[in-house]
Amino acid sequence: GAGHATVAGACVTMLKAFFDTSAVFVRDSEEDKPDSKGDIKIISRDEYDKNKSKYKPVAFIPSDDGKELKDICKSDNSQGTPLTVGDELNKLAANISIGRNMAGVHYYTDYIDSLVMGEKIALGVLLEQSLAYEIYPEPVLPSFNLTTFLKDEQQNNRELIIKQGKILENGQEVDWSKL
Repeated sequence: GAGHATVAGACVTMLKAFFDTSAVFVRDSEEDKPDSKGDIKIISRDEYDKNKSKYKPVAFIPSDDGKELKDICKSDNSQGTPLTVGDELNKLAANISIGRNMAGVHYYTDYIDSLVMGEKIALGVLLEQSLAYEIYPEPVLPSFNLTTFLKDEQQNNRELIIKQGKILENGQEVDWSKL
């Protein structure tokens, strides 16, 4: 496997477990003035879905010369799915991994296999923490929600819950070594 990709997979998986990966990047539509683009903020997906007219999704592409980023979102919010924290974390892991492939150090298969290997290592750590780490002042064991790098057979994100030493997907316990 590729060491950098494995570490990227493990680190991003840990971040996914602790942060709301469905949160979206937006700007207030009300702040849309000719001289100001408004501050970019991160809000929950529920908040975005309830108030789509209030928020403008944020997404960028590089300019032709590569020296700046161009905002590609339409002001009428008619573009598709907004950019999420989970999307950006997955992109970060991919960029770390694929960069090594472009350098000729690894093959493409090393990229995804190593990300998944890192993810499995992180899942093992989270499983252990779900049994051994109590949240104080209450004696409550933590639970973690996250999505995996690989999708299911229908190309949907796999949503996992780690709780009391078990991994659940759609309410059913799954063997983490077979993910």
